[in-house]
Amino acid sequence: MEIRKFVTIVEETKSEMGKALPKPVKRAAAVAVIKNPFEGKYQEDLSELIDNGEKLGAILGNMAREALGISQDECEGYGKGAIVGMNGELEHGHSILHPKLGAPFREALGGGKAIIPSAAKMGRPGEELDVPTHYKDAAFVRTHFDAMPVRVQDAPRQDEILVALVVTNAGRLLPRIGGLKKEEAKKEDGLR
Repeated sequence: MEIRKFVTIVEETKSEMGKALPKPVKRAAAVAVIKNPFEGKYQEDLSELIDNGEKLGAILGNMAREALGISQDECEGYGKGAIVGMNGELEHGHSILHPKLGAPFREALGGGKAIIPSAAKMGRPGEELDVPTHYKDAAFVRTHFDAMPVRVQDAPRQDEILVALVVTNAGRLLPRIGGLKKEEAKKEDGLR
């Protein structure tokens, strides 16, 4: 895997609409910009990208958690996304995100029973991607339904893939629309 660059984006919000938050809400996106080995050609066997996803799950998961300065126990939300440069195909992004990335990403965060929400698209340098996030142990915890915008000004180039993993220490800033709360989640099946 040829990695051109890593980018880490960190947000820490202390108040919203003039109201102090109970604790700072932190979220980080760890991004890798990699060369697309299948740029400009159809490839039936995508196992090289699938294996790259496994490596990136560990690397980027740890980078995001460490950038937040939190322990594995403090990780609450997660998400993943990819932008494929214009000489690739959307399936290249999905081959990184889905078959093998999840297990090492979860391990970097100390677990996670819920499916990892994802988004993938084609794009040019500077394209923004909203990486969806939710609670890592129960997907239906409504307070954690969110997304983090991720943008790298010079990526992806046409022969690259941008891969982003997002980690949070909380849900939305001031959630108040009801639904399942993390304290109520059974955390048995990854749903509720």
